[in-house]
Order: sequence, then C-alpha cells, then structure tokens
Amino acid sequence: MEKQELEIILTQVCKNLTHKIQSSTPKSASDFEDLVRKELDKSLINSTIDVDFSPHPQAFPDIELGEYGVEVKYTTSDSWRSVANSVLETNRINSVKHVYLVFGKTGGEPEVKWGRYEDSVMHVRTSHVPRFEVEIGAQEPLFKKMGIPYDQFRQSEMHEKMQYIREYARGRLKRGERLWWLEDRPDQDHSLPIQARLYTKLSMEEKTRLRAECYLLFPQILKSGRTRDKYDDAVLYLLTYHGVLCHQARDLFSAGSVANPNNDKSGGLYVERALRLIEPNLIEAALTMDDVLFVEYWGQNVDPENRITEWLKKADEIATDWVPSQSLFLN
Repeated sequence: MEKQELEIILTQVCKNLTHKIQSSTPKSASDFEDLVRKELDKSLINSTIDVDFSPHPQAFPDIELGEYGVEVKYTTSDSWRSVANSVLETNRINSVKHVYLVFGKTGGEPEVKWGRYEDSVMHVRTSHVPRFEVEIGAQEPLFKKMGIPYDQFRQSEMHEKMQYIREYARGRLKRGERLWWLEDRPDQDHSLPIQARLYTKLSMEEKTRLRAECYLLFPQILKSGRTRDKYDDAVLYLLTYHGVLCHQARDLFSAGSVANPNNDKSGGLYVERALRLIEPNLIEAALTMDDVLFVEYWGQNVDPENRITEWLKKADEIATDWVPSQSLFLN
C-alpha cells in the first residue's frame, strides 16, 4: 500500500468517526481506540493488511498496519493537543516505518482528524521520562525546530537525542528561568524537568489548579497530620511533570490562604474546608488530566467521568476523623 492510498483511507475513516462521536460520545479513550480499529478494519477489507484487536497494551504505535502505524489520541476537552509517547520509544513496533496520528475530541464540536506523526509532534516535556506532545495542525513541528528528521531522531541513541532536546529547551527559556537538566552522561537516568519555576511565584489560578491535581492524584495527602512523607509524591509530581519547585508542602496544603482565605470562623476540619473550596477544580482536573497520569500514580486507568467516584473510595479508606464521601461532591 502506498502512503497516498492510506491517507485517503484515513480521511474517510476520520469522517465516519466524526459522525459516530457526534451521535454517541465514547465512554473512554480505549473505547475510542476500539472504534478506530473497527473503522480501519472495515476500510481495509479488500487489503492483505489485518488489524490486530488484541495488541500489546504498551506498544507504539497503537495500531500496526504493516509498515504503517496509527497512534490514537482522545480527549474530552476542546483541544487538539495531548501528551504522547516517550522519546525513548522503547516499545516501538519494529516493522512500522511510518506513523500517523488519529485524534478524536468531544469537547466543543466533536470531531476526528488525522495527521502525520512527525508533523504533529510539537513539544517535548518531562514526567519520569521525556515525552512528546502532539497537536493536530501544529504550526511548527518539533523536529523542524530541532533541525533533524523524525526518522533520524528516533533511531538515534538517547544521549544523542538529549543533545537536541537540551538545545531546544535553551531556546524556550523565559527571563528568570534556568536550564538545569544539563548532564550529558548517556547512562544518567533523569526524571527532572528542563526548566523550573517557584510555586510561590505562580498566579493564584495556577496554584489552585495544581493543588487540585495533587489532591486528586495523591489521596494519601488526607492521611493524619502526623504521617511522615505524605506530601512527597505530590511535591515530586509538581517538579517532574510541571517543573514547579515547592520548598515546603505547607505552601501547597497548609498555608492559611488555602483552606481559610476569608478568615472563616465556622470551624471544621482544615483539609475538608480546603477540598470543599476547590471542588469545581477537582472536577475539572478529573475530566481533563491525561490517562497516563492515573495509570502511573493510581496503578489503573479510570474513565474521566468516574474519577471523582474512584477518588472518594480511596479517600474514605485513607482519611481519619471524617468520611470524605459524606461531605464532598454532595451536589
């Protein structure tokens, strides 16, 4: 099959999928991926290419079509941007030479589009390992910025890849930021961000958003105040995923402005008041945060609409002196 032929198929597949998600919203990213597989399978009925409906869960790309591959992304937000695979591409399917991106979004006007993978990668960020970010219709692909073709980049050794990533990062530094992820040793294992900001210098809106993400991902924060290390994962998450340096956990969860910004004298548990204040932010985080984060920190992927329910179950098991499900999200 020639590239042009596959791209014609992808155009029709995305058109069909757009109609489907406009009439019935997929319940999860995995459901959307199944829809993509079925639609491709129907479109390739006269081809010698078979669609695998039982792939390895960590394989990249998601769908193998001979020498072609399709990476599937899905979001409930009104955005064509998403965190993608690791720069390492450890689980890449070796037979795949050309990768395409099929992206479905249900926020705003539901729609499905496709793009060439190398044209869609527009940024690299770090979590526990450097990860690409993709965007349908990216104005300037990452590999064009770095001056290296994707195919050459993906086949390079990690220390060679990092030379390009560091140079790219230096060009993005803002005034007051410092590039401190600088080690050049190929055997060095990093999980630190390329640039860092101080939590205390963030806007109140961003502080609230990040605090909601931490409460959601790390319900162990609700443990007794005497529990050691209960904030460690949250602080490291801010550092490795957002590049935010928090000197003291108190800045995040215990400062007076967190749970009692209006000097409320009504009493009650401090953490309960703090959580009640940011219930809308917790819901927003549950609906929009990447699936990969819940797999990494909860050990399971949970559909966005079920994440608050699952969090309450975890919180009820952890909290002392109160039952979160009896006082939070009652509406």
